[in-house]
Amino acid sequence: MTRRPELRALTSVRGLAAWLVVLFHIRGSIIGLPPLAVSILSKGYLAVDFFFLLSGFVIWLSWGEKLRDGGLAAIPGFLHKRIARIWPLHAFILACTVALALLLLATGRHDSVEYPFHLLPLHVLLMQNWGFTETLAWNGPSWSISTEMAAYLLFPMLVMTIDLRRLHAITLGAMIVGLAMILNAVCAHAGNTTLNYDIVRFGLVRCLIEFGAGTAGCALWLRLRARSIAPALVLTAIAAAIAYLWASGLPEALAVPLLFASILLLLALTSQLRGNPLNMRVLHYLGEISYATYLSHLFLFVTFKLALVTDPTAIPSPLVALYLSIVLLGSVVLYHFVERPAQAYINGLAFRIPRMRKARPLAR
Repeated sequence: MTRRPELRALTSVRGLAAWLVVLFHIRGSIIGLPPLAVSILSKGYLAVDFFFLLSGFVIWLSWGEKLRDGGLAAIPGFLHKRIARIWPLHAFILACTVALALLLLATGRHDSVEYPFHLLPLHVLLMQNWGFTETLAWNGPSWSISTEMAAYLLFPMLVMTIDLRRLHAITLGAMIVGLAMILNAVCAHAGNTTLNYDIVRFGLVRCLIEFGAGTAGCALWLRLRARSIAPALVLTAIAAAIAYLWASGLPEALAVPLLFASILLLLALTSQLRGNPLNMRVLHYLGEISYATYLSHLFLFVTFKLALVTDPTAIPSPLVALYLSIVLLGSVVLYHFVERPAQAYINGLAFRIPRMRKARPLAR
């Protein structure tokens, strides 16, 4: 099996999307932010939808063939790698949040009501957004990591059930459209006008559907990549048309998955082009540390406000710049000294299924 080339542009876009989530969460606290910027940043939650599609794309690219060819025996190794990738940093940030909650309790701060200790086991196990709770708690952004964990558990079943490698490009495109229509139907039935509505109830469905669309998108890219220019032009036109329809009233739950799937395919098809600005080293590095950025930024914002901010609804620009610098520095430190070492350690643990010892024949 040939080794897949890294699509550096996708890694870079992941970093930019992570920073969009950061700005989304602090937009209401920045003094003097222009209304247009507020309006744009208010849609920053949609970066998570891009994450879900991108995750499905990358997981299919990395593991689709291995699981399909390796069968049931390959599943433990897949889950081992995925847990090593997402759990250690999540556990570290959760532990920091627990320490903060205990400090708030010890000092009599009412902020501690946001940290329900009886739900902590679900968060440790990354099961907090599987329908067992009624509110987001502890480290808010980890809700999406919880739903990603569910997607990883179901992914081998998808691989064993449908061999996307054998499907025609038109069929794969129809799958993406069909999944977007299902997500829109779910949202419409519940009266959801945005994808950010009631994350506790709908976040899991949102993730699983978009993750599935991402896997179909990867299979489609594998069919189109040999003649990348013509499909890239078609996808540009499709993305522009969907964006126009969204602005004209197409529901967000239908428009966004289709738009992001088109953009993701377009980015993948053009990733290897010479001079692609998304292949710049600095942008690629932001993508590499993006998981640390995403998981840590809200915890850092809470502690930053407790330490330095008097009015959390009106933070001056110098303090905003300081906070963003702290997030960047924190992401670098967490990536190099927590995320990567812990991932390497867990990946290095031998995962063996014990063999049954043969019974000795009875003596006669």
